[in-house]
Amino acid sequence: MRVLFYQALNEMMHHKLRTLLTLLGMVFGVGAVIAMLSIGEGAKVESTRLIESMGLRNLVINEKQNDVETRKEIRKNSIGLSLNDMRAISGSLPFVTEHCAEKNINTYSLFSKNTSSDSSVMAISADCFKMSNLKTQSGNLFTNEDNASNRQVAVIGAEVAGALFPKEDAIGKLIKVNHLWVEVIGVLKQQKLSKKEIQGIKLGAEHNRIFLPLSTAHKRLKIPELESQVDSIRVTIDETIKPQIAALAIDRLLKRRHGNVDDFEIVVPASLLNQQNKTQKIFTIVMSSIAGISLLVGGIGIMNIMLATILERTKEIGLMRALGARKSDIKNQFLVESATISAVGALLGIVMGVALSFMIQSFADWPVQWSFSSIILAVVVCLITGVGFGYYPAKKAAELDPILALQKN
Repeated sequence: MRVLFYQALNEMMHHKLRTLLTLLGMVFGVGAVIAMLSIGEGAKVESTRLIESMGLRNLVINEKQNDVETRKEIRKNSIGLSLNDMRAISGSLPFVTEHCAEKNINTYSLFSKNTSSDSSVMAISADCFKMSNLKTQSGNLFTNEDNASNRQVAVIGAEVAGALFPKEDAIGKLIKVNHLWVEVIGVLKQQKLSKKEIQGIKLGAEHNRIFLPLSTAHKRLKIPELESQVDSIRVTIDETIKPQIAALAIDRLLKRRHGNVDDFEIVVPASLLNQQNKTQKIFTIVMSSIAGISLLVGGIGIMNIMLATILERTKEIGLMRALGARKSDIKNQFLVESATISAVGALLGIVMGVALSFMIQSFADWPVQWSFSSIILAVVVCLITGVGFGYYPAKKAAELDPILALQKN
């Protein structure tokens, strides 16, 4: 077998240009398969991480955005999302283990002693920090006790801290939100997310946001008349119930409380993850199929070049048969040549696939997740394709009549 391998390499070196052209199909095929699978797997892992940052056991009930006239009509039957809705959900549904509420604050003035800022301000229950996996890089988060006592404190994102308090520690400093002075007690650790939103849901805005206790905002800051008491309610459910069923139960409860007015929507991160995985799977299948066409073209190229090689080496085949070579020896020789071309193409394809993945990652800012199994799969498919398409020429060479082959001009 080693002799056949060296003979195959020698044959390839004797016809460098022809071998190179034959290799291209396999190189592009393997490279494309590896690149597409690594990009697809990277996107899947990143999407999972992004959605998990929302909490897979969390449900988010959001107030629907409507124009002023529509909101006036809605307010005839529903006051919108409220803290009483949150209490009703937690008190009536036993599968709800944690809950919190959020309210976006309309700001017309936001500044520190150093400068102003256009950062957004959100009033939240203290439990929202835990449910959103938010942690501080310095200072502390405000607590339920701070919320109950209407303390004028704030937790700010890392970007806000850098903008309002450049080159100094923000902890203990004062900022003014509209007419209200609040003390900074914590700076959030910045989360590194590759996307700002997924499936239309915004993510990772905490780094440029100021958080106030919800009760403080209700007590000290003016909420426009037609706006609801809270903009969203976040609940965590236990493992005994599916998120989709929990969402249906919450929907029915709130519909009764809101007079059957459809003024809210429920986001189920687990459903987003399932949908994202299905979309990613379809993308991977389609792109891998397209890449597989290159392997098919490469296989056809191998068959074509092997058939041409048989015509060139007809006398050589006849001489080998006359000297005692069996049909299986001839067949094996040509199969080894096909396999060698495929193997070299696969190795070069791996290099191309890795380089292509890094290029896509660099220019398109797509994540890459290497999978050893995908590389092995691409190489195995390449070898099978090469040997499969080389079988017919090898069989044809083995079936040549040695006498007629020696007489061939």
